[in-house]
Amino acid sequence: MGYTIENLPLQTLLPAIGRAEDQLARLDEQVRRNPVGEGFVERGHFFDAAASMWIGGELVHVEDLVLHDERMDVRAPTHELTIAHRILRARRRVAGTKSGWAVSDAGIGALTGYADPDEEAGAGERMPPIEQAADVGLMAEDDPLARELANVDALLKQSQRLLDRVSGAKSGGRQELVVGDLVVRDPDWDEKDRLTQWKHILRGVEDLPPTLGAAFIWDAWESLEPMQRQHWLGTLLVSAHLRARGKVASHLFGFNVGLKAVPRERRRSVNRLTRLLAFLDAMSAAAESGMKEIARLAQAREQMTRRLNGRRSSSSLPTTMELVLSRPIVSAPMIAKTARVTQRAALNLIGELGVREVTGRERYRAWGIL
Repeated sequence: MGYTIENLPLQTLLPAIGRAEDQLARLDEQVRRNPVGEGFVERGHFFDAAASMWIGGELVHVEDLVLHDERMDVRAPTHELTIAHRILRARRRVAGTKSGWAVSDAGIGALTGYADPDEEAGAGERMPPIEQAADVGLMAEDDPLARELANVDALLKQSQRLLDRVSGAKSGGRQELVVGDLVVRDPDWDEKDRLTQWKHILRGVEDLPPTLGAAFIWDAWESLEPMQRQHWLGTLLVSAHLRARGKVASHLFGFNVGLKAVPRERRRSVNRLTRLLAFLDAMSAAAESGMKEIARLAQAREQMTRRLNGRRSSSSLPTTMELVLSRPIVSAPMIAKTARVTQRAALNLIGELGVREVTGRERYRAWGIL
């Protein structure tokens, strides 16, 4: 199995490349200069995480994701919601680092779990191991809990040795088997080799236009499928590539929203040219949707700003307005937590701003900019 970059008909690709380049440049400029740019970026994390789950065949409501992120769930979180929140946190992590970190060897290793062993060893030297807890005085030798933990550690080591002998994981230079890996991973799926091939493609598109290079590494990720349990990581790395190339420098672009607008037949076509064109069209669609969202947020901000005239400098309305602009929905507990007021005062604040209610229920109420 492999993936190579071959000569493609540029006459067919150039129009889609031109549209994508133009739309991304316009979006990047608007996010950088518009007062609602920061709010748009934060809202984009939620929308792209939910869209990433949709692309993978799972449905996660943005409202549930917002509440789960604030630890204010109205119901027990589902497995899909937990994965979506992991995507959300990964996007924030990448967006909060330097532009080229996520697509570097260290960044890819940290995000995928295949970090450099030397770095892991260095990190381990800075943190005292659990076995040395007695040396630092955290547990006494005659502590019953310490004896129980020692017995559990001995049992785990014995189980690990038994699995190593049965599976022969240490022979042939293969990676040692970790307890529980067979439950969640296919032992014949060589993630490191597939990831190495994908990183080779990533380095090979540096001389191509940013959008065409992003299309290639996305298609390579979809074809090679390096990660069994983190396939959603591919779109995040593609967005980080665009940011590292300086094409979308103001934020971490979320093109999963655009992929939703492209039919699945085009995204999963057997013809690579069709897949590349589908991805380029998805970038254009995501950028166009983003510019419409910025215009909508700017108009809402202008209307809410008029309601701030004559307010005291200590008013909580500006804080509430920024929260409304940075979240797809807000609830009274969220406003109370951010503005440090009571929930009754939060209801008064949202009423003064005139934000539209999106739930229409008495038991649970939420507001947002639609």
